[in-house]
Amino acid sequence: MSEPDSESGSRRKRGIYLLPNLFTTGTLFAGFYSIIAATQDRFAAAGLAIFVAMLTDMLDGRVARLTNAESDFGIQYDSLADLVAFGLASGLLAYMYSLHTLAAYSDTIGKLGWLAAFFYTAAAALRLARFNITRGDPVEKTVFLGLPSPAAAGLLVGFVWVGADFGISGGTLVIPVFLLTVGAGVLMVSNVSYNSFKDFNIRDRVPFRYILFIVIAFVLIMLDPPRILFLGFLAYAVSGPIMALRRRRRSRSGYS
Repeated sequence: MSEPDSESGSRRKRGIYLLPNLFTTGTLFAGFYSIIAATQDRFAAAGLAIFVAMLTDMLDGRVARLTNAESDFGIQYDSLADLVAFGLASGLLAYMYSLHTLAAYSDTIGKLGWLAAFFYTAAAALRLARFNITRGDPVEKTVFLGLPSPAAAGLLVGFVWVGADFGISGGTLVIPVFLLTVGAGVLMVSNVSYNSFKDFNIRDRVPFRYILFIVIAFVLIMLDPPRILFLGFLAYAVSGPIMALRRRRRSRSGYS
């Protein structure tokens, strides 16, 4: 008579936490909406949807940790949603806005456009898979190895959003979009270290100036969302290689 009780107990344990997975579903929805908007040439709306996905992606992890609702299901679901939003949707947006215009030069050059978008998407998938298997690594608790996929999407999609906001044709920006697409993909699968900001605990007391900095950041973003967000993610993307070069110089000077 004890077996049915144990089976029902195991079923209850297999249940999922609702609140954090609602935010993950929001990430998936925003990514899917971005794909629809990109296919309809509504590139600004598609870019905005990706940034909404970043917000919900940030909230699902925070909510899960604050409510002690982390689970293996949530981890896998989050990775799948991230792949759709920050891999597939972002790569497709770059292709639909600009990279497809390479086909105007020749069929061979045109293939470089969709291959660059595919490389970016594949790099995002590899980055997320590597993050999942190194999640418990002590190094990953302080830094990210490789550019995180949301930051890569912010870099690429932010540039597309700026171009669309200015009304610039994607064909005019095809070279920088191509370089950003490939460059973001390379940084995602690289071993370049990036600050994870995981040591920042929102439940801890912080100096008053931190609140002031947050208010200023909100004001700047609201003044000009596309350009401020793009510049912010650009600064974060280049911070990794810059810090790596500084560490290499220090190590060389130490041996000399």
